Order: sequence, then C-alpha cells, then structure tokens
Amino acid sequence: MNKEEEKIYADVLADHDYVVKLRRYFHTYPELSAQEEKTAQKIEAELDALGLKHHRIAKTGVYTEIQGNKEGNKTIVLRADIDALPLTEKHECAYKSTIEGRMHACGHDAHTAALLGAARVLVKNRDLFGGKVILTFQPGEEIGYGARIIINEGAIDGADRTFGIHMASNVPVGSVVVMPGPNNASVDQFKITVHGKSAHISTPELGVDAAYVASMIVTGVQALVTKRTNPMDNVLIGIGRVAAGTTYNIIAGEAEIEGTVRVFSPEIRDQIQRELKQLAEKTAEAYGASITYWNRDNTSPLINDPVASAEAQKTASALFGKEHVITSRTASLGGDDFAEYILKVPGVYAYVGSANPEIPETTLAHHDNQFDIDEDALSVGCAIYAAYAVDFLNGNV
Repeated sequence: MNKEEEKIYADVLADHDYVVKLRRYFHTYPELSAQEEKTAQKIEAELDALGLKHHRIAKTGVYTEIQGNKEGNKTIVLRADIDALPLTEKHECAYKSTIEGRMHACGHDAHTAALLGAARVLVKNRDLFGGKVILTFQPGEEIGYGARIIINEGAIDGADRTFGIHMASNVPVGSVVVMPGPNNASVDQFKITVHGKSAHISTPELGVDAAYVASMIVTGVQALVTKRTNPMDNVLIGIGRVAAGTTYNIIAGEAEIEGTVRVFSPEIRDQIQRELKQLAEKTAEAYGASITYWNRDNTSPLINDPVASAEAQKTASALFGKEHVITSRTASLGGDDFAEYILKVPGVYAYVGSANPEIPETTLAHHDNQFDIDEDALSVGCAIYAAYAVDFLNGNV
C-alpha cells in the first residue's frame, strides 16, 4: 500500500462501527424505488454533520462534492443505490425491517452506508488528494429509474471517471470482483397484448382465440434465441406472466404476455426487440388476431471500461492482497443501471464479497426474503470507494 492507501484503510477500519450502525438503520427503515424520502433525509443529516453542502437529484437522490486540498483538476464520481425491494423480511435479526412489504434484500443499505463512510474518511483526509469527488446517492435502481435521470440532470457532466460497488453473496467476504468488459446484461421489459374475439367455446369459428395465439407466441419466441442468435452470445428471453380469458367456456378475447430480454450486446439487443415484435405481429395475423407491443428499456448492458478496471484492480490488490481480487468470472444476466454512468463517463463497477458460510443468510441469493450480509464487507466497500478515488485523482493507478 502507498501512504495514502494506508491512512485511508486505517481510518476506514476505525470507523467500522459507525458504518455498521448506518447500514442497520437503513435496513430497519427501507423505502421503495422513487419513494426514498426518509432515506434521503438520513443521508442529508450525515452529510450535514460532515459540513458538506448537498442537494437533491432525481427527486429522492442526494448529490454532494468533496474537494481535495492538493492541486488537481480531475473528477471522479462515486455512486451508491439507495432503494429497497417490495418484500416482507423473514430474517429474524436486531435490525429486521420494521415496514411490512419492504426489505433491503439486495444490499443497497450496505452500499449507502459504505459511501457515507467513505465520505467521512475523504473529508478527514482532504490533504491527501487533489481534484474533486462527486458522491451520488441514487434512487430507483431496482426499477431502472434513477441513473438516467441523474445523468440527464447533468450531475456527472465533466467527470473523468465513475465508480460503484455492489454486494455479492456468491463471493466470500474479503474478496472483490473487478472484471473488465461485460458484467451485467441489458434489461428490457415487454408486454404483448393479443386482441382476439370472444365467442362461446362451442362455436370457435365465430371467435378468435387470443389464449391460443398467445401460446403460439410464447412457444415461438424461444426460436429467436435458438435459431436467430449465436449460442455463444448469451441471449435470454424470459416469459414471467401469461394471462387470458374470463371463464372456462368462453373463448378469450384478449391475452397478455409479459417478459424480459437480457443480452450483453447492444446490436443483438436491437435485433431481438425488432424480431420479437415482428414474430408476435405475424403469429397473431396468421390466426386473425392483432397485437399491441410495449417495451420498457430498464437499463443498458454494464460493460466495465478496461482502463478503469485495471486501475481499480491495482487499488484493490494493494488494499486486500492480489489473491483477494477476482478479475474474471461468469457475467450476470441480471441488470444494473450503473451501466448508464459508464456509458456517460468511463468507469468500473466492483462486486464486494459479502458471503460467510458460518452465517447462512449471507450466502442466499439477492432478493431472497432472508438475505443478509457479513458486515465485514462494509469496511471493504468503504475502503475501495475512498482509496480508489484518491488513487485516481492523484494519478497513482
């Protein structure tokens, strides 16, 4: 470790109890996407205590800046997502969610606490760096809402680098994943409404069976993966909901299909969307029906910049040891809208191990209603937030 990293890591470890307390507060009082008002107020109170000016972004997000005391003109953006999930927590713990139907089951409480901890360390160590650190506490990640709004508001204009972290329940605590290239898939949400014609089940010739047409579309879309794309391209079309009909003896006049498309290539993403709509239209037409097609672009694929990845790997190796830095693993078909930050300003997203086999809840999949983290991961996240920012601004990576 260089002297700046040593000082930062020491201060992070000294602040561990503070960050744990923050994380438990956010876990106890979770708020859903675009509703994070009290969460934002708590963040603002912590920033006030540090003497940092701040303002709202994306309505329930928070923006602040920390200027170093040394000479420097570079800017790095650090991001934490702050929203919870619509789940009822089943994990019995001292900091269990107090709000029915809301739970931090993905680790965003940990990201928020770690970034506040990093802010405290950076404010304390302004003399160690030059340039500017922008902190964005982002709402609405779970619904693909916050990142694009923050970018459209100009919050990260002129920055030189972006950086974010995410807890990882499939990575042991103490290890960090920093992988260049594709890390997360794009996420498109679609709904196909099939318009047929109702009739009594005994006179099918008088109707157009929307349920049957929908079933043919559901079957047909899988050929877009198996026959229209390269098997090595990791394309997923998932159907999560099919609904049709009102009773057992009436031909369904309308049916709905809802699903998602996940890919890593923007070009293949465009191809699949185009061909999915065409397939639905042509299938419906063949049986005398029609369709309405709706698509929501939740997030782009998250592709880590190779230069930024090498920088973060260097910092992580210095902090935690090279043996605890994972530089290659299977990319995830789950999405994360930090992708939009990287598209705007080159950056890297790191995965912080939060699993401890001795604490079973920490090894559960994200979005499980008993999900938890090993809180030692908080110091890892806090340290890499602060140390990478300082290393980048000082030109040490």
